This record gives sequence, C-alpha cells and structure tokens, in this order.
Amino acid sequence: MEYEGKYKVFDLGRIRTYPLSKRSNKVALSDLVFPKDLGALSLDLPQDVQDDIRTVAQAVVAARREGSPVLLFTGAHLIKNGLGPLLVDLVERGCLTLVAGNGATAIHDFELALIGETSENVPAALDKGQFGMAYEFAYINMALAVGNQQKLGCGESLGRMICDEKFRGSILALAAREDSVSQFRYPEVSVLAACYRRGIPFTIHAGIGTDVIDQHPSFDGQAKGGCSGRDLLIYTNEVAKLTEGGVVLNVGSAVTGPEVLLKAISMAANVGSVPQGILTADFDLREHEPRQMTDESAQGYYFRDQKSVVTRIPQAFDGRGLYIQGDQKQTFPFLCKRIIEAL
Repeated sequence: MEYEGKYKVFDLGRIRTYPLSKRSNKVALSDLVFPKDLGALSLDLPQDVQDDIRTVAQAVVAARREGSPVLLFTGAHLIKNGLGPLLVDLVERGCLTLVAGNGATAIHDFELALIGETSENVPAALDKGQFGMAYEFAYINMALAVGNQQKLGCGESLGRMICDEKFRGSILALAAREDSVSQFRYPEVSVLAACYRRGIPFTIHAGIGTDVIDQHPSFDGQAKGGCSGRDLLIYTNEVAKLTEGGVVLNVGSAVTGPEVLLKAISMAANVGSVPQGILTADFDLREHEPRQMTDESAQGYYFRDQKSVVTRIPQAFDGRGLYIQGDQKQTFPFLCKRIIEAL
C-alpha cells in the first residue's frame, strides 16, 4: 500500500515469514466434530436451554420449508472449537441461506482446508515475533486482491480459491513459493468451500488490523475493504428477504455480528423491506438479564449481542428473541441434532 501523508509508516516489506507446515497448532482434524459423532456426544444442558434450542430448530426447519431465509453469523471460535463440519452439514442440507463471519472465521476455515490444522499456539510464537507470520496467509491476501479486481465479495473469493482450480492457479502464480503448502488437502471440512459449492453466500465482515493477514507484505487494505464491503451488501440483500419471516442466528459473535445485523436491518427497512415476525437467537456464554437491556447504568446494556439480537431487533419488528446461554461446544451440536431430527 502506498502512503503519501505526513507521518511515518511501518514498512511491511521488512516482515519475515515462515512455512505454515512448521507452525505449532492446537486443533487438528481429530478434534473436529462431524454429524456422525452427534449421537455419541454427551450434551448436558439445562431443560430450559434444551427447550429453547428445540424452538430454534423447529423455526429453522419451518422457515426453510416455507422458503424463508435462515441466516447464521458465527464468530471464529465455532471453527476453532472443531464444529465447522456441523455447519458444513447444515449448508449441504439446505438449512441455511447465508453464513457470515469475521476475518478470523475465514482464516481458521482456510487453515483447516489447507493443512487440516488451526488455532496457532500464540504463546509459543509471540515472543519470537512469529505470531501470525506463516507465509501461506499470502494466499488469502492475493485471493482478495484478485477478487477485488473482479469485483467479488470476500467469502466468494476465498471459497472460489479452494474450489475453483483455475482461480486457485491464478492465486498461486502470484503467491506460492517452493517451501509453501500449495494444495488444499481437506476442502471437505471447509465452510467457505461448502457455501461456494452450494451457491450460498458466506459473507466476511472484516476489520483492518484485526487479522493476521494484515501483518504481511502482501496485505492490501483496499482489496480487503472492497471485498468485505461487497459482502455487507450481499448480507443486507439477504436480510431484506425477511419481510415474511425467517430466522437469524448469532453464534459466539459479541460485537461484529450484532452490529452488522443492526445496520443491515436498518438499511432493509429504509427501502421498505421490513423484517416482520422473525425469530432471532443468540448463542453465548454470558448470563442474560433482560431488565438490563434498557438500563444504561447496567453492564448488560452494553452487551451488543443481547441488546440488539435478542431485544431491540425482534421487539421493533414483532418478532421473538431468544438467548441460548451455554458453551457452544454443547449448544451448537444440540441445535444441529434437533434440526436434523426435525427435517
């Protein structure tokens, strides 16, 4: 990136990278949860949480039968926790019309598709200046650069890189080097790939400076912002289809997911596409106190997921909001199991 202002800037050209194959990771393929594993999982949840999840599952299935949208926004930990294959299964079953995430969501998915491992051992790398410095992140930056030239979205560019050999070849021609991994060995565990194959948008709502790809000489903020900006419009277009109901799920995204949804809802309503009678559900760990949602002196008022996803949005449009409290390693598999049973 060029800079012509009056301040000094950091020179990304000085950054030293190393092969991803040499990195220490905490999550491998053996840690992933697949649909076939659901029956053997011990899912110990309070009865009221189980009941609410069943309500969500039934709403998802009913919405799809009626042709209404089902949107799911997830934070990065759903992938880090090994639950990506369950999300892939929902995509392949046609249970979702859009998946969304932040930059880290896409990065963990990319790593699993490429090498079958993710979740860098940060303490082991940080003091050496190696955190986030695996060379192969250049593939993501190059995919966004090419995607931006072709006016594509972020998730579409990354999904296409994994699935489309010709497109991937154009990326590797720009970025691959002899000691780098150049083949996606495990595309079957990738949500990006599943969405691309199915023709379902995976929108990435990225920040600048929030992701390890931003640390690299190949980083181009214009490309990242352009692709992610288009994803916002793709996402909002899907939100605008909620005029006759539908379901919006927010799984483990405390700020980005709720804020993107809030803006998209406002944009849709502004042009007359009012989301009527939708069910929203927020899956997170924190306790939820409904009375705090209108009390600016209470800490709960500032939890964006609870205030926007569970309270403000459904109340504004005659919908219903549910808060599903619990470890997503328990609640999300339970949801998937109930959806499959209800199909």
